Amino acid sequence: MPSLNEKFTARVRALSSEGNGIVGHPGGQVFFVPGVWLGEEGEFRITGFKGRFGYAVLETLFEASPQRLLPPCPHQGSAKGQCGGCAWQFVSYEAQLAAKDSRVRQALAPLVRDECIRPVWGSAAVFGYRNRAQLKTDGQVVGFVSPGSRDLAAVDDCLILTDKNRATLKAIVAMLPNQHFVPRNKQDWTTIDIDEEVSADSLALNQRRPFRQGNTGQNSRMQAWLAERLGKCDKNTPVLELFAGSGNFTEVIAAAGFDRILAVEGSSEATELLNARQLPGVETLVSNLFNENAFDTLRSKMPDAGIVVLDPPRDGLKYGAKLLHKKHRVRDIFYISCDLATFTRDVQVFADRGFSVAELQPLDLFPHTPHVELLAHLQR
Repeated sequence: MPSLNEKFTARVRALSSEGNGIVGHPGGQVFFVPGVWLGEEGEFRITGFKGRFGYAVLETLFEASPQRLLPPCPHQGSAKGQCGGCAWQFVSYEAQLAAKDSRVRQALAPLVRDECIRPVWGSAAVFGYRNRAQLKTDGQVVGFVSPGSRDLAAVDDCLILTDKNRATLKAIVAMLPNQHFVPRNKQDWTTIDIDEEVSADSLALNQRRPFRQGNTGQNSRMQAWLAERLGKCDKNTPVLELFAGSGNFTEVIAAAGFDRILAVEGSSEATELLNARQLPGVETLVSNLFNENAFDTLRSKMPDAGIVVLDPPRDGLKYGAKLLHKKHRVRDIFYISCDLATFTRDVQVFADRGFSVAELQPLDLFPHTPHVELLAHLQR
């Protein structure tokens, strides 16, 4: 049996959904290793176990991938004190997109015809794209949390942030040490949310900013994708939008000309922002979509919905079966997903009720991370 701190030699045979390399111990046990790429060979040291799997770190790299490169960010890494936010920054962008494309196709092979899956849309900006971030501070340093720990990785710059956000970060660093940033009530740290509308002299500690998609350029492509497909639909069809937020996709639906749109969101604050936009044809409803009883209310509010647009958080549409009740009239579903696993689960539920994926467009919202966004059109 493998033991803690044991070293062994192996080749990376796959990548996990979290972006770690998967290697096999000579004894047969599988280990997850950060900071390595497909096909690389090295010596690994075992750092822990969890059930049938284990964790290891790279000690010596014997054979590097031709896609490996030197990360431009000095804070990038997977060790204590390093920032793991850009876990894939050590390989070429082309390799990152290829890995995401492969993962999507493998996961959805049983449910989606390969010809319906489009090539991943890469981001025009692979640095300077991130329009929001949550920083953490203990009053002495500011940064992000090191992978697999409760330790802060202190940073003085972040290459993926937009110019505005980089300037805000640097201004915050210049304010340290700072007694106002010291955590209260036994918290590990104080959070500082920043975006394009925040500056260092207007910080609100431990308060979340309104949600927005983190890559403005890619969000515009997502909106355009939805607009093009909705443009081909009958504008007299009632539209039910789930997880509407403050209207990122609601504005697309309204601009397409639909006159009956029910936008459902669990956050009253987000709904207030959406209502303030006064979009034509839009009625809003505050409802917890992770409560199965919510769908009875939706059915009574809009029993004749023919189009569903949804952009859920990582948990996906937990009660998809409740949405598609026996007498539903839904013909088209436009599903924007940020989690491949829950998307796959939900597509299976839709498939069991007569829907199939007509088109799936993967999109890279966050370069240098394993994350992949999915834009899907399902039809019955």
